[in-house]
Amino acid sequence: MHLLGPYQVLQSLSLRKNGLEIIEPGAFLGSTSLTLLSVADNDLSTNYSVTAAALWTLPALQELDLSGNQLTEAMMSTLVQHLSSLESLSMARNAIMRLDDSHFKNLPKLRRLDLHQNYIFEIETGAFEGMPGLQQLNLAYNYIPCIVEFDLVQLQVLNVSYNHIEWFFAAENDAVFELETLDLSHNQLLFFPLLPRLNKLQTLLLTHNKMNFYGNFSSHSDGSVQLIFLDGNVTNITTRELWEEKIHNNLSSLTFLDMSWNQLWYLPDSFFKGMVSLAILNISHNCLTTLRIQEKELLKTITDLDLSYNQLLDIQVNLGPEVSLPRLQRFNLNNNRLHGLPAKIFTHTKNLATINLSKNPIEICTPHEAGTSSCINIRNVVSIRNLFLAGCGLRELDKHFFQGTSLAHLDLSNNPRALLSGLRPLEDVAQSLQMLSVRETGLSGASTEMDFSGFQKLVELDLSKNSLTSFPESLTDLKLHTLDLRRNHLHSLPQDAMEKQLGKSLRVIYLSQNPYDCCKLRWWDALCNLGTVHVADMSQVTCNYSSRFISAANLPEYVLQNCRWLTPDMTLLYLVLAFPTCLALLVASAIIFLTFRQPILLMVKSRYRTSSPY
Repeated sequence: MHLLGPYQVLQSLSLRKNGLEIIEPGAFLGSTSLTLLSVADNDLSTNYSVTAAALWTLPALQELDLSGNQLTEAMMSTLVQHLSSLESLSMARNAIMRLDDSHFKNLPKLRRLDLHQNYIFEIETGAFEGMPGLQQLNLAYNYIPCIVEFDLVQLQVLNVSYNHIEWFFAAENDAVFELETLDLSHNQLLFFPLLPRLNKLQTLLLTHNKMNFYGNFSSHSDGSVQLIFLDGNVTNITTRELWEEKIHNNLSSLTFLDMSWNQLWYLPDSFFKGMVSLAILNISHNCLTTLRIQEKELLKTITDLDLSYNQLLDIQVNLGPEVSLPRLQRFNLNNNRLHGLPAKIFTHTKNLATINLSKNPIEICTPHEAGTSSCINIRNVVSIRNLFLAGCGLRELDKHFFQGTSLAHLDLSNNPRALLSGLRPLEDVAQSLQMLSVRETGLSGASTEMDFSGFQKLVELDLSKNSLTSFPESLTDLKLHTLDLRRNHLHSLPQDAMEKQLGKSLRVIYLSQNPYDCCKLRWWDALCNLGTVHVADMSQVTCNYSSRFISAANLPEYVLQNCRWLTPDMTLLYLVLAFPTCLALLVASAIIFLTFRQPILLMVKSRYRTSSPY
């Protein structure tokens, strides 16, 4: 590498992906202002000791990126041992396997350390003591089996996702940990982590683990585990309780908790105790059958609650005049076994904007049941803007089911009986709806109410998997952006549909799996020539010709020729078909006449040979 002497005021330099194997010791002489250096994705492991000497001549260096150089822990130690000015160091994507107290010496100012995507399987006690100012540590994508006696009190962000961690135990002391974000996702955690007694934790990510609680499985279990520590010739045995209230009783700063994709069958009664700031809670993709929330503090702060993909049969929340969910905005219950919700829940959720009840066998309230049982009644719930009821097995909807609401997004798909009588149940939300999915809801050509003229704000409409035999003319006056007509019984679309308002606004359309007539595709040509509409499933759009289905986008020439005879002038076609028949009749008549000409003449003469009697 050439000398950088002429660049004495240079502050930032990137040499990544240059195939460098060595940096000469004098390469940076005179570059006293260089604060940021990236030599990532080279081959500096070949002559790392020589390169180290070059780096040591950078007294102002604050950020160094050595990622992707196949460096071992010993090489790393040599390269950074005299860089006391460093504040940020990236050693990602290298060949580091273990860490001890000899690898990070004399780095008092280091605040950010990135070691992700290495082969680290062991971290000895005191490995990070040489970095007293360390605030952010990234150890993701390694092979760490467990973390015990975690004592980095100054650390604010710890990412150990995508490892093989089965245990996380913080040191049992009264030190105040500065930790704000802990990412333990995508590991093998068997238990909820044992966190520091005093902490400032705000974000805790535990998704994609194997966590469960075991208090309900055995009444004889004492809920404790013994840990054996081997340090040289010294053996220490420590007993830890797997679940106690005191372990997590100071999660008062926690705002985001993600425990999705685990193996949770239940939550302890006191689990949420002390979580007085929790706003986002995700427990989706678990095995919960019942959820009981008794903590008033949690109910007051929660804004996002995701309980989807469990086996919930019951949700127990003691709502009343003094207990409500005033901040809840998004509630996801998709794919459970719920028949209803706690009675009057919507009267205690004044800010609820989105609720997903899809794939639950819910019961819709009749007018006399409203407010008295756990059935679903959303009449006059003005806050809800997004409602998902797909695949709920709904019976035919009452015409005033949505009365008093202002829905913008409604999904009724996969409810074959919901709209058997047409669109009348949607009249109360027609003026507010922007996105509507009525896929497989029983709409048919026989529907008495198929008027979309009142849906003037609609921009996305899914009509797929119904039995429509004709295109609803009222759609041509809407400003739709997306329209899905797949899997109906349509033989054609109006030829002038794209000449109206629909053609000006439409951007995406789905048309496949309809029995279009190959000789009635003028609408298709008009659509393709428009140029502004993307037919998302163009390769799957087919038409019917002589009981055969052919790609509408690639009609064979013989089909086009035959269709030309059929479509331009049917009178000419009838004349062409009738001419051979008429000619055959004429010829047959002539032959008959010529064959029987003589006998006919004789018969006539014999009949009229005698004269008249008068």
